[in-house]
Amino acid sequence: MAIIGKIREKSWLMLVIIGGALMAFIFTDYNKMTGNVESIYGYGTIHGEKVSIDDFNKDVILAQANADRNAQQQQPQQPATPVDKDQVWNSYTERLLLTAEYNALGIDVSENELEAYLYGKEGFSVLPSFATQFTDPKTGLFDENLLRTRIEEMDNSDEILESYKEIRKQEKYFAILDQGLYVTNLEGKNEYTSQKEIKTVSYVLQRYKSIADDEIPVSDEALKAFYEEHKNEAKYANKTASRDIRFFDVTVSPSSKDSTRFNSLIDSLKIAFKATENDSLFVINKKNSDFNFFASGHQFTFRPDSDEKAKQRGLTYPASMDTLFTNASIGDVIGPYNDNGTTRLAKIIDFNTNLLSVRHILISAQRQDTLAVELAQVKVDSLLPLINKENFDEMAELHSQDRQPGGPLNNGGKYEDFMDYEMVPEFSEFATEKSIGTIDYVQTDYGFHIMEVLGRKEIKAPIMAIAQKTLTSSLDTRDDIDSEVDNMIYSLDEKISPIESGAERVAMFDTMAIANDYLVRPINIQENGPRILGFQTSFAEDKLLQLAFSEGAQVGDLVDSPIKEKNRYIIAILASIKDAGTPSFEDVKPMLERELIKAEKVKRLKKQMVGVKTLEALTDKLAGTTILKAEITFLNPQITGAGYEPDVVGSLFSGLKDGETTVPIEGSAGVYVVKIEKTTKAPTAANYDVEKGQLLSSLRSGMQGNAKKALAKLGDVVDNRRFFDANIRK
Repeated sequence: MAIIGKIREKSWLMLVIIGGALMAFIFTDYNKMTGNVESIYGYGTIHGEKVSIDDFNKDVILAQANADRNAQQQQPQQPATPVDKDQVWNSYTERLLLTAEYNALGIDVSENELEAYLYGKEGFSVLPSFATQFTDPKTGLFDENLLRTRIEEMDNSDEILESYKEIRKQEKYFAILDQGLYVTNLEGKNEYTSQKEIKTVSYVLQRYKSIADDEIPVSDEALKAFYEEHKNEAKYANKTASRDIRFFDVTVSPSSKDSTRFNSLIDSLKIAFKATENDSLFVINKKNSDFNFFASGHQFTFRPDSDEKAKQRGLTYPASMDTLFTNASIGDVIGPYNDNGTTRLAKIIDFNTNLLSVRHILISAQRQDTLAVELAQVKVDSLLPLINKENFDEMAELHSQDRQPGGPLNNGGKYEDFMDYEMVPEFSEFATEKSIGTIDYVQTDYGFHIMEVLGRKEIKAPIMAIAQKTLTSSLDTRDDIDSEVDNMIYSLDEKISPIESGAERVAMFDTMAIANDYLVRPINIQENGPRILGFQTSFAEDKLLQLAFSEGAQVGDLVDSPIKEKNRYIIAILASIKDAGTPSFEDVKPMLERELIKAEKVKRLKKQMVGVKTLEALTDKLAGTTILKAEITFLNPQITGAGYEPDVVGSLFSGLKDGETTVPIEGSAGVYVVKIEKTTKAPTAANYDVEKGQLLSSLRSGMQGNAKKALAKLGDVVDNRRFFDANIRK
């Protein structure tokens, strides 16, 4: 029974509910922490045995540590993003499945073999990554001592060695599978023929859309009979067990009264912003702005949101307002205007007035590397007298070491239309202060830049103080929406509870939601490894999982109370429970209806086309049809003017002779009658080695992926992590 609608009437009940929820929360977390709850499913199972939660979490920790280490090497100031636990899960379960295979086949890697594998001995080649990382600078060759020293220095050297042992086992396992791949001469010949033999055909097509769907009545009796006849066909089968939920949401959005109050606030703020003489104090005051930040330097120049560089920095204003901003004066307040859902007022405090263009040749040398700086200085001194306007492009291509992505190496060393804050200070000062045409050099943290000033454009790019506010719902509005949601779920419960049929309860849910102008949407949740997309909190996902999969859940169950998720309430119903294998009638009813209508169209169209001896006579009989031409091969079952038709094309290669005309054939687009005009046989070939090689290459390219999928299927891998975390199946 839905009870939310009555809670306000009984405040004591609210206290009991909150108190009980807190106790449940405390004891649930305590049990989780102490491990007092014996897990039946764990995080999942493989071959019917539970996956170790501790071992999986160790893999997560190790993966995160590796990600952190890589992030530090690439960008020391940037923390690594959290690892994808789904990827870790896939790697973890894959390793367990393969380990079972290694044990069954006796695959192992001895210490001597691992030594030879790592250091390129006894027939092994040096691993490519090692060959580049551990090279003797004098000889340019791989130095195993450098690798050995590096491994000994690593804190996690045992883990590193184990990972390479695992790689080697996998190589040996897949090498065994590769030995079993083979393509016969007959397969090669069939591939050759399917590519080279061409049938030239003429055909008449009556498309299914020539008969409107509503011209074909469909009764429940006919559908049920059709279901009984076809329910065991593979196309109707549920490949996996799953459950469907239907839901609608009620958005907590500001009312017209809220908007009026907000607009009045913005008008007052604009007047005050214009009048204030202390812009920094104004914008960092939380009463005036949600964006409590002020800066006045050139690095805070704003540009239109059509400018990609400005987008990356987040310093933009709407491109449609560009003229308004560039024609403004210092002290003007522009706005209000929308910025990603917030309302902004922008006060002009200065302008950046130059777009700069230069070309340069970078001779790299970090300032702290004294020797490198000395060598770079010598090179600059030798190059500078040789460089002029005419040969600058050529010299940049020969000598510049500016290799950054998007750099100007292949553009004569040019950087065009940049602002001073976009470059390091020394570079920008040169571009700003030197006369146009000057060729000289400047040193930065990156090295020495031989530069030519190409030009400066006058612009007016505003530097601004921003006061930002977001329109939100008032407490009164939120209370009104709370009441609306409470009343809606209470009404749903009253209407649905007396209905016995689950399908009819779901239909009533849809009817009432649509009658109240709510959009009903479906969610399909797979039982093995459930994922729910489109929600912003794990709380909401957990509630939906509990609705769908709690013990005793039945079709037609309504969520007990509205699910609060940030700025919306979610109301949901369990719409179907699908077991793997043969589906229920209700599960496939929409698909059955489409197929039954199509089957009836096939009958009607075939009846119109049967018995006519020539295509010309057929077009005379059937208004709106024409004779079409096509050339087809068995390998590519496309029919020009019709589309992908494998069943039709297959029938044309089933022994029909030139000049013969088919009976009406059911296809994907409609019903066909086809005449074989000519068959061009495949040229005689000395052998089919090329085709055999292509087929074998295709087998090998997909072998590892297919083998892993097969192992996962045979191992009946069950991913129970999401249920475990939601406290549904422990």
